[in-house]
Amino acid sequence: MKYVWLAVMCPVLAFGSGMKPDREVVYKEIDGIKLKMQVFEPEGFQASDKRPAIVFFFGGGWETGNPKQFYQQARAFADQGLICFSADYRIKSRNQTTPFESVKDAKTAVRYLRAHAAELGVDPNRIVAAGGSAGGHIAGATGVIQGMEEESDDLAVSSVPNLMILYNPVLDTTDKGFGSDRIPLEKQTEISLCHQVSKGDAPTLLFHGTDDTTVPYENAERFVRLMKEEGNECVLIPFEGKGHGFFNGSFFRKRNGDDAFNKTMLHSIEFLTKYGYITAN
Repeated sequence: MKYVWLAVMCPVLAFGSGMKPDREVVYKEIDGIKLKMQVFEPEGFQASDKRPAIVFFFGGGWETGNPKQFYQQARAFADQGLICFSADYRIKSRNQTTPFESVKDAKTAVRYLRAHAAELGVDPNRIVAAGGSAGGHIAGATGVIQGMEEESDDLAVSSVPNLMILYNPVLDTTDKGFGSDRIPLEKQTEISLCHQVSKGDAPTLLFHGTDDTTVPYENAERFVRLMKEEGNECVLIPFEGKGHGFFNGSFFRKRNGDDAFNKTMLHSIEFLTKYGYITAN
């Protein structure tokens, strides 16, 4: 019966109520830059709500990309009752920054949602960090990497999410993964998720294509093993024969269609329902 339900739900998830954000908020100002999050509100949303929230970070090797990559996911999750945010962050092409600044921005974004929960309609104890590729890396860094915080942030407020959903994320920033050409050799393990896993890291849902030539599938298998060895929940959903970026839906990658998008959405709904972020019908 489970798979019948999945099949029936797919078209609904692929074609939500529109991809235009409802509003935007500035979550960080640094070096004259205003970093914004695009906000997708569920139907009937009020600022007095305490909704579970999810913040997405786009991919692009910490060098390119934009928040539109996750508009389709954000709208689909909003249709499930969450308040969703698609965040901008500093990247090399616009800001001449490194992956380390990108990690700091992701941590600030999670911290902002928690610190401003009352005015945003967010439940501060139900925040999900999500993202793809390099965006999946910085989302994962909020839950795995200790330190690497922006000094100007209010460090009394936690930047650690309660759950993580990662789409073919960068997991090893050494020459065994991706990004070693963008990070000094002596610093490569500082933000390498596979090298920094520890007990108590947030429960994680991980999607990865078995034919990914950008981020090796082995990295995903290794990360899951390391998480479980520390007693953390980490579920890997393999996509057989798929390469990097398979998860993008038709809004961002028209040629992809929505098959993989729908499958990732439905696994995510199951994951979030298990933790009480979505109410089962």
